[in-house]
Amino acid sequence: MLQQTQVSKVVPYYLRWMERLPDPAAVAEAEEGELLRLWEGLGYYSRVRNLQKAAQMIMTEHAGRIPRDEKALLKLPGIGPYTAAAILSLAFKEDVPVLDGNVERVVARVKDLDRPVKEPESRKAIRETLMAWLPRGQAREFNQAVMELGATVCAPLRPDCEACPLNKCCRARLKGTVLMRPVRPPRTPTIPVTAAVGILWDHGRVFIQKRPPEGLMASLWEFPGGKVKGEETPEECLRRELLEELGVKVDILEKLGEIRHAYTRFRVRLHAYSCKPDPPGQDIILSAAVEGRWVSLHELGNFAFPSANRRLIEILLR
Repeated sequence: MLQQTQVSKVVPYYLRWMERLPDPAAVAEAEEGELLRLWEGLGYYSRVRNLQKAAQMIMTEHAGRIPRDEKALLKLPGIGPYTAAAILSLAFKEDVPVLDGNVERVVARVKDLDRPVKEPESRKAIRETLMAWLPRGQAREFNQAVMELGATVCAPLRPDCEACPLNKCCRARLKGTVLMRPVRPPRTPTIPVTAAVGILWDHGRVFIQKRPPEGLMASLWEFPGGKVKGEETPEECLRRELLEELGVKVDILEKLGEIRHAYTRFRVRLHAYSCKPDPPGQDIILSAAVEGRWVSLHELGNFAFPSANRRLIEILLR
């Protein structure tokens, strides 16, 4: 959960998860829908699918116990060098350094590294530095200390250098390059996307559909709609998308709102409309989704939705 997500946001998710799924056996046996509902809002849903696959491997190949061997850990889905090092050092007290963004920043400033920290040579230099610093037998305390130092003192934009216990040996502080470290590669530009989504009503219920099990936001439920093309207006886009996705012609009743949402490299502007089949009684024929349902507003909490759709549900409930 801490990959790509801040601690303050993770805590309530973690507590809910551990209450319901306290061990690998429970995670391995859980239904996908429940996993997605527990994870909803954290994003990067491949993480939770990999978590279940890893739990299933732990049950079948490791007798239900998380392996203490790095090679075995790295074979588990979703576990790379960072997570493996965290498990080995924090859970098993192995002398392995953990290399996350906070740690990279601390080392890059103390050593005044003048090349991007994500380059292989830089990562190797940072790892060697950490191994030299790490007091044997105290990896758990050491790794947490360096991560905490980066999170609370050696902050990205407002580092508290006077309070830092490493200020006398920090080369970047001595050279005045603190805010220039770590060096990062050029940012990938974000891509603006305009989309339209429809709350399709029929006899007091709304239509939702389930995305395919592969691809972006796999297996999550959503309201039908899609991206605006060319010179289309959002309303024209919605009519086209519902005809293409559901085989249904609609009458747009009102605009419910506009939601702005960012994920990965995309910056989405989502126009949401209330609509109804016109004429009524049309059969829905799914072309993009794997399942569709008519549900009441209060049943929407039983399904896992992407964050932007969940914000739209909050608008509907209000």
